[in-house]
Amino acid sequence: MAITSANQLELLQTAEAVAREKMIDPGLVIEAMEESLARAAKSRYGAEMDIRVSIDRKTGRASFTRVRTVVEDEALENYQAELTVEQARQYLDDPKVGDTIVEEVPPVEMGRIAAQSAKQVILQKVREAERDRQYEEFKDRAGTIINGVVKREEYGNIIVDVGAGEAILRRNEKIGRESYRPNDRIRCFVKDVRRETRGPQIFLSRTAPEFMAELFKMEVPEIYDGIIEIKAVARDPGSRAKIAVVSYDSSIDPVGACVGMRGSRVQAVVNELQGEKIDIIPWNEDVPTFLVNALQPAEVAKVVFDEDAGKIEVVVPDEQLSLAIGRRGQNVRLASQLTGLDIDILTEEEESARRQAEFAERTKLFMDTLDLDEFFAQLLVAEGFTSLEEVAYVDVDELLVIDGVDEDTANELQARARDYLEEQNRKALDHARELGVEDSLVNFEGLTPQMIEALAEDGVLTLEDFATCADWELAGGWTTVDGERVKDDGLLEKFDVNLEEAQNLVMTARVLLGWVDPADLVEEGEAEDADATEEEAGA
Repeated sequence: MAITSANQLELLQTAEAVAREKMIDPGLVIEAMEESLARAAKSRYGAEMDIRVSIDRKTGRASFTRVRTVVEDEALENYQAELTVEQARQYLDDPKVGDTIVEEVPPVEMGRIAAQSAKQVILQKVREAERDRQYEEFKDRAGTIINGVVKREEYGNIIVDVGAGEAILRRNEKIGRESYRPNDRIRCFVKDVRRETRGPQIFLSRTAPEFMAELFKMEVPEIYDGIIEIKAVARDPGSRAKIAVVSYDSSIDPVGACVGMRGSRVQAVVNELQGEKIDIIPWNEDVPTFLVNALQPAEVAKVVFDEDAGKIEVVVPDEQLSLAIGRRGQNVRLASQLTGLDIDILTEEEESARRQAEFAERTKLFMDTLDLDEFFAQLLVAEGFTSLEEVAYVDVDELLVIDGVDEDTANELQARARDYLEEQNRKALDHARELGVEDSLVNFEGLTPQMIEALAEDGVLTLEDFATCADWELAGGWTTVDGERVKDDGLLEKFDVNLEEAQNLVMTARVLLGWVDPADLVEEGEAEDADATEEEAGA
């Protein structure tokens, strides 16, 4: 094959045809042709030469040129594509390093092998351009709903024709009882678009919570307009779902707007999701109130919220327990996903039994430590005293409100509590010293003798040991493992030391040891305050 005047225009016509078919820029096809012709020319003139081909976009004429670059004498490596300044003088009047010398060379006669190689280069470039176009087209559609046609099924995965390419709906992203045949129309959520060597991979989903949110956005104009916002979605795909909504217009009921006239709007979503039952719940920034709504249709008697632990206890009437938990725990599981909290459900009977057990435990504590009879100990517990520290250091007036307690009795109670606590402190310190605790840790302000004993039992014996601890090692916390929240026990957690207090203790120890400059802490604190002020101003 030779590039003659007879087939010059044919190059342009071929480029146009390929570009139209693949929906890519004709210029990319011509660039691929130029590269393929250049590769064929190199096989004819020598691989060491820098041969370049340029195709005129109007006439289709291909011009072949040899390019040589001027380099320093010591940098000369490729004699076919480079030359020295001295050698370049026969071509240029005043050559400089970096200048190029371009000479036209005769067009090549392309044999069968060269033509085949050129064809492969063109096809490869066209495929790359097609992949880039597909990726650019779909990368911004991640997080939206797309319509497609089922092409085939492979190992349980559905291959979907989405117009300009193919997408995959994995079997674990299908709603359980769904089945599809070739040419069925399908609506999916674009979960992810990735650029890979084999081309852009478009991953679809019908089980993602975002799919339901996008369906509601399509059916409810108020959501599309931003008047109503979807705050959270939890799904058990194909079975049941909960969606929390809030309205920013007091005249619009968010639940009613999502349900629609005679349930028309929510029914459209239900039909798309193969009959998945949907509970539409009013969102509330007060967590306990929101949780009560999330556990519908069950009635809730009481809610106890532990904000630090991210856990919440819900007390329900005995007859409501099965409804609150739901079939196979479905209702409470969805409510937990919706609120992002661990939920413990107790019946009123169970909660009453636990309260009685705590009452009996505290009563026994006061009886054993303060040498009181059962009736007097119960009076203390009934008044809200939960620990010896409260009895020992509370204002005397708070003890005087108890029936039968005068000033002398109150002073005697406090004296007994303090004596007991001091004895316990002494024993804790003695035990800690036996374990090897040094005075640097004993004299550190902020740690009680019991805390020092607990640290010593775990091998923390010096102020240096303490300063290397992380705040969560001291205060404990929660981590998420395989989607479940797991408790991390802290060395000082039983003494009600929270993360902030633990961090302050550790940083104070590091300052005392000279590991941290106090000025750095001040600057860091001022920077955080400034950031907080800017956020408030922006809000």
